[in-house]
Amino acid sequence: MDSKFRKISRVGTLTGGTKWYLSDDCLLAAKRMMYSVEYRRFYLHDLESIVIWPSRLWVWRIVIPALVLFGIGGSLWHWVEPISGQIFCGMGLAWVVWELALGPTAGGRIRTTGASVDLRVVNRTRRARKVLAEIDAAVRATRGVAAQSTAPATLTPSPEPPAQPQPAPAMPSLTAPIAETAQTHGS
Repeated sequence: MDSKFRKISRVGTLTGGTKWYLSDDCLLAAKRMMYSVEYRRFYLHDLESIVIWPSRLWVWRIVIPALVLFGIGGSLWHWVEPISGQIFCGMGLAWVVWELALGPTAGGRIRTTGASVDLRVVNRTRRARKVLAEIDAAVRATRGVAAQSTAPATLTPSPEPPAQPQPAPAMPSLTAPIAETAQTHGS
């Protein structure tokens, strides 16, 4: 069986990162930590859900570096030289614009029939739709093939139509008086 993996996402960190690969029957996470690599395989027919959400700490990723750069820039502007202060303030503004353009960072959880694993699938939520669409298409293809192979080849119609259910005895409606009351008191 020849299954080829194609890279669909990469989540980088300072000490390594995770690369995500997709094949015909599984989703593979290659998590690198310094000099070692840990592989996790998630079979597509076992996937229940993949959830990606925006990180709550994303705002601090904007605020803290911007405040530090603006603080250094203001200090340099006031005590040393205005041009060096303008450079640091410009770097702070560029940092804020860059982070806002990239969008919120993402958290993620993969749930299979046997376990639930917290792993980031994408760095930013902006890219999540594209990656999830690729995974969804692969899951649908895998489950479509499995459903077609387990379905019976021919269906035989039943000789008689199914019996119609007997109507229930009429009960007085409780919604009519409530609706009339609401109309008389509403103004």
